[in-house]
Amino acid sequence: MANTTSAKKATRKIERRTAVNRARRSRMRTFVKKVEAAIREGDAAGAAAALQAAAPVLMRAAQKGVVHKNTASRKVSRLTRAVKALGA
Repeated sequence: MANTTSAKKATRKIERRTAVNRARRSRMRTFVKKVEAAIREGDAAGAAAALQAAAPVLMRAAQKGVVHKNTASRKVSRLTRAVKALGA
């Protein structure tokens, strides 16, 4: 357990930041699941709309350090490819 005042404060800050990051990661996963569900159902228009909503959320998560930038780009790229394949 933390003994010094600064260590106690650092622990409080870490707890708050962890909660924020957990919420951001959960939101990101929810948006990705919506796109994947629309793809599974074969709903091209719904998948495209869901992707339009999911891409900024993924990139924002990368910008905030929740996931790596390349991870977010890879996810967006793969989802985009899947949505395009559905439309074709």
